[in-house]
Amino acid sequence: MSRQRGNFNNVGALVIKLVALGALAAAGPCDIYDSGGTPCVAAHSTTRALYGSYTGPLYQVKRGSDGATIDIAPLSAGGVANAASQDTFCAGTTCLISIIYDQSGRKNHLTQAPPGGFKGPEANGYDNLASAVGAPVTLNGKKAYGVFVSPGTGYRNNAPNGIATGDAAEGMYAVFDGTHFNSGCCFDYGNAETNNLDTGNGHMEALYFGTNSAWGSGAGSGPWIMADLENGLFSGANPKNNGGDPSITHRFLTSVLKGGPNKWAIRGGNAASGSLSTFYDGARPNASGYNPMKKEGAIILGIGGDNSVSAQGTFYEGVMTSGYPSDSTENAVQADIVAAGYATAPLTSGPTLSVGSSVSLRAITACCTARYLAHSGSTVNTQIVSGSSSSNLKRQATWTVRSGLGNSNCVSFESLDSPGSYIRHYDFVLQLNANDGSKAFAEDATFCPQTGLGQSSLGTTSSVRAWGYPTRFFRHYANVTYVASNGGVHEFDAASLFNDDASWVVGAGFA
Repeated sequence: MSRQRGNFNNVGALVIKLVALGALAAAGPCDIYDSGGTPCVAAHSTTRALYGSYTGPLYQVKRGSDGATIDIAPLSAGGVANAASQDTFCAGTTCLISIIYDQSGRKNHLTQAPPGGFKGPEANGYDNLASAVGAPVTLNGKKAYGVFVSPGTGYRNNAPNGIATGDAAEGMYAVFDGTHFNSGCCFDYGNAETNNLDTGNGHMEALYFGTNSAWGSGAGSGPWIMADLENGLFSGANPKNNGGDPSITHRFLTSVLKGGPNKWAIRGGNAASGSLSTFYDGARPNASGYNPMKKEGAIILGIGGDNSVSAQGTFYEGVMTSGYPSDSTENAVQADIVAAGYATAPLTSGPTLSVGSSVSLRAITACCTARYLAHSGSTVNTQIVSGSSSSNLKRQATWTVRSGLGNSNCVSFESLDSPGSYIRHYDFVLQLNANDGSKAFAEDATFCPQTGLGQSSLGTTSSVRAWGYPTRFFRHYANVTYVASNGGVHEFDAASLFNDDASWVVGAGFA
């Protein structure tokens, strides 16, 4: 198909043009941008192809059991990711997203972010990689996985090809989970410094999503779509506040940013229905250093330009363009996103834990099969429990399953003998604490059971994944319990016996 270039006054004109080209059914976001005269120079998605003819890899996953990798491609040209190939490859072990491929042909792939002004949490200062299973979704009924960014997770490309620099015009959009955010700095996707450092005002132009109000804010308490322009999160011309930038929490959120010489705009909308709204469209912020811009052209995901790593969020797809896209082009891209049919998918698998039921969790590692998850005061550990144990110990090893405090699609574990107190992780150590009603507590006390990583003759096993850190699972280590990752930097992350230590037989409660 020959690609036509030009600007269109409205969505209808663009759609008519695509129909004339005989490519409407196959058109993806980058086909639309190309037809609008502002082609994609980076296109990233773990859920689907962003060009109607694209058949190459979308992302790569790395397996915990042996370090092997596999590329995940769309099921067909322009289609949804082949999630079944990932599920088969990762069965019985953990997997991480190691590369998010650029579909534009410019090789602007995203890989594990290196240290910068802020070091990452790994021993070598690099950022963590995302779990391959933390953000399941469906697109028109077909399963796919997004990129669930926990604090400390980040991706980057410091050797860009074709990304805007200086004051050159560019556009970008990303589909985020509008319910997954925090106030940390900074959950970004877009243009950043090429050296991982803060090199001054105006050296970035990236989409930000969250509730950080240290520099600027929108209406209400957030979260907001804002622009990270370095040393400032901006919602409009006023560095401090734009009342026209609303708090927005669509489960699937389309966020749009574009910038050129002394002009820029923020737009957004529901990625599952409806159209885009414009939250700001005007001159650059009236603060020093942002006009003209000094963009450097690196690409970041989940972190700030200096590798600040305290934010969280979920990314499904996004692109960066050459040139300043028209509103009509972006409106047509929004229609394509809506047509992709994003919908939620189950966060749990394996044996069902019924809300309200009373359960015990038995260790399966050969050393420890008489041990159950229990607590001593605020310490959550494993203890030997049997029919002859005291009634007090039996109650300490019995947990009531509740709807997840931070996400109702998962669960929380309330102590039977300490009503109102729940298992939560703090610095990755499991504790029993009273619910303080905070967002942080609710998320730290929410867990997603899945089919067990290990197998046992004692019965069907389950592994219990931390909702906010889906690379981490309930694990007993020297009889203390943690949320541990397979082969991470801590002693309790040791790969040896990980699958068994992080698997449990769920049975009836003792009391």
